[in-house]
Amino acid sequence: AILDAAAVGRSRGTIVMVPGFTGSKEDFRFLLAPLAAQGWRVVAIDQRGQYESPGPQDEAAYGVDALGMDVLALVEALGDGPVHLLGHSFGGLVVRAAALQEPQAVLDLVLMSSGPAGLTGPRTAAMGMLRPVLEQGGLPAVVAAVDAIAATDPRHLLVSEDLREFLRARMLAGSAAAMLGMGDALLGEPDRVEELAALGLPMLVLHGEYDDAWLPQLQAQMARRLGADHHVVAAALHSPAVEQPEATLAALLGFWERSAG
Repeated sequence: AILDAAAVGRSRGTIVMVPGFTGSKEDFRFLLAPLAAQGWRVVAIDQRGQYESPGPQDEAAYGVDALGMDVLALVEALGDGPVHLLGHSFGGLVVRAAALQEPQAVLDLVLMSSGPAGLTGPRTAAMGMLRPVLEQGGLPAVVAAVDAIAATDPRHLLVSEDLREFLRARMLAGSAAAMLGMGDALLGEPDRVEELAALGLPMLVLHGEYDDAWLPQLQAQMARRLGADHHVVAAALHSPAVEQPEATLAALLGFWERSAG
């Protein structure tokens, strides 16, 4: 399943956006129309097993290499030649895998709120609790647990009821196997920064000032190791494309315009 925003006027190129763990194509909803208005074709996807994309019932089918191959198959099917590739969070690990498998399919790479290896920090504890909840109660139990946690977070009170309902529906529509398989991949991914740097692709590491997944310091270090551009989105946490879309858009446009020459 994709959202496909056609370029207004002559296309300057195609951007493919890949969401993170439990995410979907809608995570990029505030970026699509403004980028299309600037002459870019933008394709945002649900990965296999996410929201409106079906997926196999085999947890092993959701490793980053398999998911990266899906991205490459999409790029080939689009028929636009090499693309600008963006991955958010776990999606950053996936687009990295795609670039390492087939660098000629990628013009440049944006790693948004992603890290050099598997997830570390406070969120890993929640990930550890996910598997037993999912195995015992399925996706409805996970949704109930997420709601219970969110109810203690003041930021949750700022989210509209319509958006909360969408987030619940999105999670329920996904695949339990995908959640388990992606969760294992998210925690177990090795550090592949040196391999990626060796490709010599133009890259941007972008994250929120207060990212609560991979620490901002870790992402800044990754940018230095990659020789990548580095941009910090002020007043954003882990989802700058939703939390601060205008600032995120400006940073992305600047990078892609420099990369495209």
